[in-house]
Amino acid sequence: MIILPAIDLFEGAAVRLLRGDYNKMTVYEKQPETVAQRFEAEGATHIHIVDLEGAKTGGTPNLETVKRIVNSTSLSAEIGGGIRNFSVIEQYLNAGVDRVILGTAAVTEEGFVETAVQNFGDKIVVGADIKDGFVAIRGWTENSKFTCGSFCEKMQNAGVKTLICTDVSKDGAMQGTNLALYKALTEKYQMNIIASGGVSSLEDIKNLTKTGVYGAIIGKAYYTGAVSIREAVALAASAANRGADQKGGAL
Repeated sequence: MIILPAIDLFEGAAVRLLRGDYNKMTVYEKQPETVAQRFEAEGATHIHIVDLEGAKTGGTPNLETVKRIVNSTSLSAEIGGGIRNFSVIEQYLNAGVDRVILGTAAVTEEGFVETAVQNFGDKIVVGADIKDGFVAIRGWTENSKFTCGSFCEKMQNAGVKTLICTDVSKDGAMQGTNLALYKALTEKYQMNIIASGGVSSLEDIKNLTKTGVYGAIIGKAYYTGAVSIREAVALAASAANRGADQKGGAL
């Protein structure tokens, strides 16, 4: 399981929201690239970036900050938030980002995901942000008509290989993650599932490794000191090694 520490950007700073509420924002760092450097120093290989301004309005208001983050480390970076046309996808990929995350446009623009996958392959990731049972859009400010299941089915049929699923009710609340949801998704779909929202302890990391998810995003838990990235990476690697040993023994 890959550990993806997160940086959420707003006006060039690293921030966190509580349950997606822009009125409940905490600013943690005015120079987000220093946070990325700490992630790398603690053993992370990936980073998850969200442009919260872009998520609401579209566009790339934090593009220069993203470039500084990408250029300051060797982390494999993915970004989401406001990516609603091919021009923005190309801007981020040209800036050195490895994967872009489609959210609102994956819901509202029919055929957009299919065409994006055809043009950019595995560089396309889709985010399914679940709020009150439905996929939320436009920075979690609106609910779409899609349930989690109907949307995941649609994305798999569109050729998507990796899907990030966020339980909005858990996000930033530090009350644990939705293990049942992620276990069900990994069992039902052939996509790589990344868990997001509510990962608040090493116990959560340990339990997520048992669900079979491809990756886990760590946000607020890092910023509050509840989870060490170094320990999370080590725990995920240890679980992978145990799984490999068990498979070897079975043979």
